[in-house]
Amino acid sequence: MAAISITNPGSNYFRFSAGTKIDAPCIGAPVRTHFSNGLPFKPGSRFRIRCSVKQGERKTAVEAETIVNGQIAEVGNETGKVAFAWEWPPLKNLPRRYKLIGTTSLAFVVCNMDKVNLSVAIIPMSHEYGWNASVAGLVQSSFFWGYALSQLPGGWLAKVFGGRKILELGVLVWSLATALVPALAGFFPGLIFSRILVGIGEGVSPSAATDMIARTIPIEERSRAVSFVFGGLSVGSVLGLLFAPPLIENYGWESVFYIFGFLGIAWFSVFQYLSEDQPPVGATRLSLMQPKMSQKPLSSSLGELGNSLKEVPWKEFFKSKAVWAMIYAHFCGSWGYYNCLSWLPTYFSEELNLDLTEAAWVSVLPPLASIFTTSFASQFADNLIAKGVEVTVVRKICQTISFLSPAICMTLCSVDLGLNPWEIVLILTGGLALTSFALSGLYCTHQDISPEYASVLLGITNTVGATPGIVGVALTGYLLDSTHSWPVSLFAPSIFFYLTGTIVWLVFASSKPQKFSRTE
Repeated sequence: MAAISITNPGSNYFRFSAGTKIDAPCIGAPVRTHFSNGLPFKPGSRFRIRCSVKQGERKTAVEAETIVNGQIAEVGNETGKVAFAWEWPPLKNLPRRYKLIGTTSLAFVVCNMDKVNLSVAIIPMSHEYGWNASVAGLVQSSFFWGYALSQLPGGWLAKVFGGRKILELGVLVWSLATALVPALAGFFPGLIFSRILVGIGEGVSPSAATDMIARTIPIEERSRAVSFVFGGLSVGSVLGLLFAPPLIENYGWESVFYIFGFLGIAWFSVFQYLSEDQPPVGATRLSLMQPKMSQKPLSSSLGELGNSLKEVPWKEFFKSKAVWAMIYAHFCGSWGYYNCLSWLPTYFSEELNLDLTEAAWVSVLPPLASIFTTSFASQFADNLIAKGVEVTVVRKICQTISFLSPAICMTLCSVDLGLNPWEIVLILTGGLALTSFALSGLYCTHQDISPEYASVLLGITNTVGATPGIVGVALTGYLLDSTHSWPVSLFAPSIFFYLTGTIVWLVFASSKPQKFSRTE
């Protein structure tokens, strides 16, 4: 929109109207807005005009810029003419990488809402269909079958096509599969298949997000970017556990699958409007430029795809001690995380004698506390790196906190200390909240050692990391039927893996950049 002034320039008072241009014959003339002439400027909007005029034989140009709500918009220049640009919406000029990080975080919010809905709905579903703990564990673990299968393909596809396209596809697949659960619940193979599809859709998302972060975020912002994106998982857990119980009680367990599935479809639709045609982050904005990584179009032939798969230095990955440390650490962290995510509502309901709503709301506390811990951990890690602390040391500190904290708290809850239920809840909440330090530890290491292959490396570690979801969740149900002991079935295995994971991480982990050259 162009704006102009027409009255008495010598008075230093400009009246604005839309769609025209004017001469600005005076230098440094202050400008005040006149709101009755059609421009939608808010009080407090101000303009700064720098201009020069033609005097005698001298010919000069005019340049102007407008500052509206803190945003500076450049406008065209023409001798003796001034025009004002009006930018809307306000986030239009937000850097592309921030838009991508924000929308990706929202996708992860929906991701965990669709993951935790079953951990609450499984209680009324078990009553309706007569499932015991072993069958319930099988239903919940089926998600991780698809999750594990999609990790390596997801990492490779993200590298070939770019994380954005793979994320879009993943969200659409898991959302549609979530909405199909009520229709397939009475047919057990169909229910298992639908949860496998949810796992496949969600399984490609971490690698897709890692690819986007590695391409666009400099190392001094990386801890915060990773924490913000993957912190969406904690927000999703909170929202899912908060909204699922009242929805189930008022509209039936089917409602959570319909509503949460619709949210993912809505996200997919809105994400199409996030343009890709903005220029990439300039070199002056990055202290560490990422390697140039080409993306092949979706029309690539199968031969080209096969060649791109062969170009990945798979053997070199497995020669690295740092990669093996990431693999085992991911397995150990996932064992505790997935088992608690799947079984805590049931633990609070059966062991602590809370009803469905109370059990679900209490289960909100660990992910809710994780939201705040994540913010602190990311700032803590980035500040240490900015002060010159070696990146490897920072990653080791954060991951050690992530592992030892829940191990200590689960040990306290496993022994008979005479703790009441609410003391147990608080101890578990504190321990599980501190596991979010892993977002500034393990989850940054893939990008630290190789931005080019970050998505593939995460696919490798996440494949192994998904195994506890398949084995651990089902094994917990089996042990619970066999021993009727929550400390033995839920806490003891997690404590073991947290402790051994700490040792392996401290000895072998490294964040030093590595060049993985493919060997013939």
